[in-house]
Amino acid sequence: MKRQQPLGEFEQIVLLAVMRLRDEAYGISIRAEIAARTGRKAARGALYATLERLEGKGFLRPRIGRPTPVRGGRAKRYYTVSAAGARAIVRSQRAYRQMLDGLEISGVLHA
Repeated sequence: MKRQQPLGEFEQIVLLAVMRLRDEAYGISIRAEIAARTGRKAARGALYATLERLEGKGFLRPRIGRPTPVRGGRAKRYYTVSAAGARAIVRSQRAYRQMLDGLEISGVLHA
């Protein structure tokens, strides 16, 4: 059986943003969603490198929208999370929950 590639924190954030945005997930909207939900301003280069990496892993599926005059005739590249991407998120979140299980974090925060 093929070993599953783990997801990094930012990869998870990007996949979750794409899931939230549904049919409106493209570069600018993904950056805005990440900023709104996490307060984190993702660098454009980091975001696009991560989108490309997730697409290469088979976790994202791209589609090209219609060209628009506002964008100088260029089309937006939209993303959807594949079934493999959804499974990867579930695995990653399960691993985090298992690591947290039984820890008393509030005591550490007050130390």
